[in-house]
Amino acid sequence: MVILTLLEPQQKTPLKQWCFDNSAVIRIGRAADNHVVLSDSLVSRHHLELRQSSGAKNDESWQVYSQGTNGTFLNGVLVIQSPLPNNALLQLAQGGPTLQFQIQEVLPEISAEEEKSLYSNHDPARAAYTCTHEGNSPRNLFCIHCGQPLSVQQTIRQYQVLRTLGQGGMGTTYLAWDTKGWMTGNPQLLVLKQMNADMAKIAKAQELFEREAYTLKSLNYPGIPKYYDFFVEGGKKYLAMELVHGQDLEKRVQTTGPVTPSQAIAWMIQTCDILDYLHSQEPPLIHRDIKPANLMVRNANNQIVVLDFGAVKEIGTTPGTRIGAEGYCAPEQERGQPLIQSDLYAIGPTLIFLLTGENPFKFFRQKGRNFRFDVANSPTITPQLKDVIECVTEPLPRDRYQTATELAAALAACKT
Repeated sequence: MVILTLLEPQQKTPLKQWCFDNSAVIRIGRAADNHVVLSDSLVSRHHLELRQSSGAKNDESWQVYSQGTNGTFLNGVLVIQSPLPNNALLQLAQGGPTLQFQIQEVLPEISAEEEKSLYSNHDPARAAYTCTHEGNSPRNLFCIHCGQPLSVQQTIRQYQVLRTLGQGGMGTTYLAWDTKGWMTGNPQLLVLKQMNADMAKIAKAQELFEREAYTLKSLNYPGIPKYYDFFVEGGKKYLAMELVHGQDLEKRVQTTGPVTPSQAIAWMIQTCDILDYLHSQEPPLIHRDIKPANLMVRNANNQIVVLDFGAVKEIGTTPGTRIGAEGYCAPEQERGQPLIQSDLYAIGPTLIFLLTGENPFKFFRQKGRNFRFDVANSPTITPQLKDVIECVTEPLPRDRYQTATELAAALAACKT
């Protein structure tokens, strides 16, 4: 399925969406006979076409063909014909409307009655025998006829593993189908995280994995993935949690390039709101690993979700292991003494990455006795944002913004 989202010019928030399933050509322009009609004087009557390349497989290959008088910009570059990557931004003319292009998995659309019949009372063995799964797109996760998963790698309790999402040092993350839906009452897609066998031998790794489960279970906030289940099976530990449809900020910037100051500010204000919720717990919780890779943008509403709660620490506890990404980690956190201001510190280098597309460590230079971020010569960072970055990354916590609310207010002032 292809989703085109019209974005608000300044904040880049969604204004309108068009969904196309099984379409090989999508026409965009001002004329009424286009699939996407944009009433803007800068847009030509038949401005551009998006075409799916013949013979495209699971990783659909799309091309953009521009016919507009005022040109079309793909991720800021003027194009006539070009491959169209997932999550790309298309601007129709300089100063014209911007569309985000996204490819999403196609899931079967079934009614509540069908869902109840298929997943509550359905016999999977019988379905597998009677259904040949013919006529399904290679992109489908589920059969459009019987509703059963088309491919199951393994089954762990009631969770059917459909594919591997990622593999890290701590564990392997799977996309799984919860056949019982214990938490919601309905079968659902979710993320199943398995702790790696070699990590299970390390006491500290076990502590971090269990801490993530315990922390998620105690929290309830839109910008934090929902906790579903934690269990041990076959000597391995598993955490089941909400599947967030979106892309993390690291991949987003690597794919589409630096974002606008207004968008970076909007996302960091949202991050501050989530941090304020964490810091307001009793006792306050410190995330300790805020960085672009742990900040996901939901496809549905362009809102930030904070990921990876394995490093969360209650404030006031004894100094512990040094945790944090190089370039994003505050000095006191490097010493194993994190504060809530340590989470705020990470917003500074995250802004640098979003606005420049460069590793923030590249801007880290010695200034007097300390090392500081120097972004004075970066054309994409405004003087106001430069001041905010410098303040939030002061070497001493007392010299920074003291709360997430205070930082969010300073960021909001940069939009005016």
